[in-house]
Order: sequence, then C-alpha cells, then structure tokens
Amino acid sequence: MVVARSHAVTRENVDADTLRTLYRHMLRSRVLDERMWVLNRQGRAPFWISGIGHEAIQVAVGMNMEPGRDWLAPYYRDLALTLVLGMTPRDHILSVLAKADDPNSGGRQMPAHYGSRAHNIISTGSPVTTQLLHAAGIALAMKMRGEDSVCVTSIGEGSTSGGDFHEALNFAATHKLAVVFVVENNGYAISVPVEKQMATPNVADRALAYGIPGVSVDGNDVIACYRTARDAVQRARSGLGPTLLEAKLHRLTSHSSDDDQRRYRSADDLAAERAHDCLPHFRSMLEDLGILAPGDAERLRLELVAEVDEATAFAEQAADPLAESALLHVYAEDD
Repeated sequence: MVVARSHAVTRENVDADTLRTLYRHMLRSRVLDERMWVLNRQGRAPFWISGIGHEAIQVAVGMNMEPGRDWLAPYYRDLALTLVLGMTPRDHILSVLAKADDPNSGGRQMPAHYGSRAHNIISTGSPVTTQLLHAAGIALAMKMRGEDSVCVTSIGEGSTSGGDFHEALNFAATHKLAVVFVVENNGYAISVPVEKQMATPNVADRALAYGIPGVSVDGNDVIACYRTARDAVQRARSGLGPTLLEAKLHRLTSHSSDDDQRRYRSADDLAAERAHDCLPHFRSMLEDLGILAPGDAERLRLELVAEVDEATAFAEQAADPLAESALLHVYAEDD
C-alpha cells in the first residue's frame, strides 16, 4: 500500500491553469450542493445526500478522465465528479425536483442517483456496491472491443464490507481490466464508524489480496489526489489493470437529509471535521501562491451562484412528468 502526499507546487507537477480549474470545479459543486440542501429544507426537494467534503478527490479523478470516452459507475455522493464530466446544475436540479426533463431518470429516480447516457455515466441503484460489478463488466466489454477507455467507479468505505467489492476487484484484477476503484473514505457508514467496519487501518491495504496497487491519499489534498488519480487512470489505460484508490476525507454533513449526525457524533468531533474542509484550505493555498488574486474567489462564487440561481428558476418552471408515463421503461412494451 502506497501513501500519496503532495509536495510544493511547481511547473513540473500541476500548473496554475489546472489548479484554477480544479478550484472552480470544487466551488461549483459546493455551491450547487448547498442549494440542494436549501431546496430540501424548504420542502421542495424530498431528499438529498451530500458530497460536501468529498469534492477534492472527485474533481481530481474527473479531470484525469476523458469525457465521452471514459465511463463512470458513480456513488451517490459523486455530484462534483458528474459535473466535471459534463452534467450541469440544470440537470441536477431537474432531478432533485423530479421534473419530466430530468436527464437522469425523467423524474423517476431518487435524487443523487446519477445517470447520463450522453456522458457515459451509468444509472445508479440504491443498493450500495453493485456499481463495482457494473464497472468490471463495462471494462471487460471495452477490452473485448479493443478500446483503450477507462471505467471509474466509486464507493464509500462502508461498501467495502459487501461481497460485491471482493468479486469486482478479484475479477478486474484477474483479467487486468481498465478500472479505477475509488473509495471515498469519510469514516462513517451512515452512523457506524470505520473501526467497527474493518480491522485494517486502510482500505487500500486490501489491494494486496488481489495483486493490484493500493494507494491511500489524503482526500483533503487536491494536488495529491490529482497526481494519484492521474497515475491510476494512466495505468488502466495502458493495459496494466486496476488500482484501488482510497481517499481519506471528511463527511461535513449528515449522511443524508434524513439523518442527524449530532445523535452519534460529538460537537467537538464535528468542529474538528469542519477544520479540515478541503475547499477553504485549497483557496488559501492558491491565494498564498498568487494563483488566485484578492477577490477572485468571491467573484467566482458570485458567478457560480448566478448559474445555480438560473438553473433553479429553470427547473422550477419545468413540466412535471405525466401520470400516464409512470410505468415507462419499467416493463417491456409492445412495438
């Protein structure tokens, strides 16, 4: 198991334009995520499951993928990753408001269950871990067709307790499939802390059992995440097989809008988590380096808030699904 850390930012590792783009993607996801919480608390969106605190690894992975060529089998917190691959705030607010034009499912699927054929994002189911098997199957099909595309799939660390985790990694490793398995380890499977889920200190340690690289990275360090994701994607694309990439990060919200983590986490614990928020830390670093000038971050936030405002207004005026379409794509239909 390898532990990845970042070093000083230089022209040789991550350039200034890439750093600014990383920050913009992270902030865009955060602004949209915060809006979803507002819509839920206003009673307009039935449910939300947040990616706040997970943005660094998701954006880092997405920026190393090739949209339209590579595939994603996502995790329900992967809002930032879907945005990097081309989905929009309109797409997501149409979904959370269950509108007919929701590209994820036409208003049929739960919020945060992503799917976009146009962007090679396969539809997610609520049972966790199943998407790893789908990713292995996609990668096998790509290998049989002679394609050099990559399939990325992601889960939380609680999902690694499921049998599908073993089956997918074992199959992908045996056949040297082009899969990157990303574990967004936020320390909690809903209310169950990680030490009650597994005896190993790192999920990445489990890679040894499958004969593949396991890398554990600080999920709050976007530069380390970017480099690690780049290496894993390049390894998969070159035919060397999968990587198990674990990002250790912090869940800065309750598990979902139906959960209250104050029931099982202390105030001191939650305050310590917030002190490790990847977004303000990255902003401070970029400002210290002069990559963001004074006022740049706030101007960008206002621009992104305006984008989300427009998306919200658009979705609110969009049509609801027709009742007679409720069974569409559920049962086979006569031609």
